Amino acid sequence: MNRLSAKQKAVFIAEILEELYPKVPVPLDHKDPYTLLIAVLLSAQCTDVRVNKTTPALFTLADTPQEMIKLTVAQIKEIIRPCGLSPMKSNAIYNLSHILLDKYNGEVPQSFESLEELPGVGHKTASVVMAQAFGVPAFPVDTHIHRLAYRWTLSTGKNVTKTEKDLKRLFPEEIWNKLHLQIIFFGREYCPARGHDPLVCPICSKYGRATLFK
Repeated sequence: MNRLSAKQKAVFIAEILEELYPKVPVPLDHKDPYTLLIAVLLSAQCTDVRVNKTTPALFTLADTPQEMIKLTVAQIKEIIRPCGLSPMKSNAIYNLSHILLDKYNGEVPQSFESLEELPGVGHKTASVVMAQAFGVPAFPVDTHIHRLAYRWTLSTGKNVTKTEKDLKRLFPEEIWNKLHLQIIFFGREYCPARGHDPLVCPICSKYGRATLFK
């Protein structure tokens, strides 16, 4: 069988993901852009499950910037400790809440540039917020997506910036926001980093490095 082009692989993969995950929930529990921003910030080097177990205690005390700055950094740190990196994350949450109040009237800004200027907010976090809170086309690349893009030969895997650029080139913009979630769910269920069997994986068994694209 002839080797497929990257565009052809992308079409096949998108079709499989849409069949498996026609509806995809946002993995992080939140009620508005601010609580999503905090949840995504906490998810750095932490599982979504752990974040969702931790945020209720935090959001019960403070689910707005106005309430968050009434807490001390030490209080925030103690609550979010299970998520890891609590010294850095607690400072970021406290300081970005002040900035939102001082500069944006307490609202989460709706631009990549403004979000990325906030403490603790990188491009991936900004992309998640823009996509999931505001519906702006984005392709947040986390470790799952970065790994699978390489496994599926959609990108060279050199870095997340290159992976994001490659995926945006291969997939239509109108499906980016849903597709990045579909890939995350697929990676967890069918295509894990360890213990993966490419012969039974719905994508790798047909389109991965182990078969068509050697």
